[in-house]
Amino acid sequence: MSRIVGVAPKKAGFFGRMIYRMAAKRYGVLMEPLAVSRHHGGVFYTYAVHELMAERVSRTLPKSVRELAVYRAAVRLGCEWCIDFGTMLQRLDGLDVERLREIDDYATSPRFTHEERLAIAYADAMTATPVQVTDEQVAELTEAFGEKGVIELTYQIALENMRARFNSGLGITEQGFSSGDACRVPLTR
Repeated sequence: MSRIVGVAPKKAGFFGRMIYRMAAKRYGVLMEPLAVSRHHGGVFYTYAVHELMAERVSRTLPKSVRELAVYRAAVRLGCEWCIDFGTMLQRLDGLDVERLREIDDYATSPRFTHEERLAIAYADAMTATPVQVTDEQVAELTEAFGEKGVIELTYQIALENMRARFNSGLGITEQGFSSGDACRVPLTR
């Protein structure tokens, strides 16, 4: 249970309930970070719109590259909720979730492509404190994904850092998205 209990649908207001319903329809359950953020109207609406817009504009990179980098940032920061949700997103995208068990060995595991390794290493460098990104690393990423792809990758990793720190700070933990029995989300979106 989080350090601050989420706002119940009955108390979320008309627009809050609408957003709750949209999220529950899409993911099978009300997402706890969304319910917790409802305590602050401005943050709640910013959070909801920001997530929707970030998802809609992130179409340059292959899904596997983007999702693995975001997942890696969640793992590095220890955000249980993000790891849980990220695993579900990869499953819904038809990606190989079994290889997530090898994420710590990404540099040598044959289950990751060269491009995926570049993105995961970049997530490591961006998530480190202090940030450890090098000019050479960005140049190699630019060669692989183009400038637009690097901007998207950087934004998505930075966004995951924000999500993970928000969730961890408020004690928001996994909701059962990644477990087969608990996840009520169908395999296709």
